[in-house]
Amino acid sequence: MTSFSSDIRPIIGRGPSLIARALFLAAISIALMVADHRYQYLDSVHQGMSVFVYPVQWVADLPSRITHWIYDTFEDRERLRTENEALTAALRDANLNLQTLAALNEENRRLRELNEAVANVTDKHMIARIMRVDLDPLRHRVLLNRGQVDGVYKGQAVLDTHGIFGQITQVGRYSSEAIMISDPEHAIPVRINRSGLRTIAEGTGSTDKLNLPFLTSEADIKVGDLLIASGLGGIFPAGYPVAEISRIERSPSETFAMVEAKPLALLDRDYEVMLIWYQPAEMETFTDPNRKASPASATKPRKPS
Repeated sequence: MTSFSSDIRPIIGRGPSLIARALFLAAISIALMVADHRYQYLDSVHQGMSVFVYPVQWVADLPSRITHWIYDTFEDRERLRTENEALTAALRDANLNLQTLAALNEENRRLRELNEAVANVTDKHMIARIMRVDLDPLRHRVLLNRGQVDGVYKGQAVLDTHGIFGQITQVGRYSSEAIMISDPEHAIPVRINRSGLRTIAEGTGSTDKLNLPFLTSEADIKVGDLLIASGLGGIFPAGYPVAEISRIERSPSETFAMVEAKPLALLDRDYEVMLIWYQPAEMETFTDPNRKASPASATKPRKPS
C-alpha cells in the first residue's frame, strides 16, 4: 500500500528569518526618513494622506468643539446679562442724578429771582417754602415753613418773583398761614400804573382772576393795564406788580364797569415765596410785629350802592 509523505514543517519558518526582515524594513524606513528630511520627497504623499485623515480628525475633535461651544454660549449670555444689568443700574442712577441736578438748578434759579425781585423793596427778607395748600377750592390758603421763631408776624406781605402773592393771617411757633390775593376774603389796594387811578382788587376764588368792582364805566382803564400795589395801608410795598387787566365790560345802564384782572404771581405753581419786612417811613406802625389789629388789606370794603 502506497503511503504519501507530508511536510509538517511550519510555513513561517520558510524564507528569510524575522531578524533579517526587521533589519530590512528598518533600513528602508531610515532611508525614507533621511530622504524625506533632506529632499522632501514625501511632501506630496503627506498632503495626500492629510486629505484622507482630516475627516477622521474632524470627527474625533467634534465632541470637544461642541462642549466648548455650549460653554462659551452660556458664558457669553451670562456675561451679557450681567453687563446689561450693570449698565441699566448705572443709567438709572445717572438719570436720577440728572433729574436731581435739574431740580436743584431750577430751585436755585427761582431763589435768585426771588432775591433779585425784592432787592429794591426792602433789605430784610426771608424765603419760605410752601408746605401745604388748603384743599377747599374757595379757600386759598397755604402753610409756610416759617413762624414766630423766624420773626414772622401777622399781616406780613408775601411776594413771589412776578407779583404779590398774599399776606400772613396766622402765625405759629414754627409755621404760618398765608392768604393768597385770589381768596374771596382778600382785597388789596392797587393803582393802575398807566393812569395812576387807585382802586381795590378783590379775590374771586380763582387763581387766575381778580375783580375790580369799584371802577366806573368812565374810568380810564384798558385791557393790558398793569396793576401795582398802591402802598395804602402800609402792608404791601408800593409799586410792586399785582395783576394785569384782562377783561372790561361797560354798560350804559350801569354805574360801575365789570373789570377783571389776572394775577401776575404764580399762585398755583409757586414752591417758594418771599416774606418781607416792609416799613414805609410815613406809616411805621403798620409793620410793628406786635400789633394786634387785622391788616386793612385783608378785609374787603363794601361796594358803594
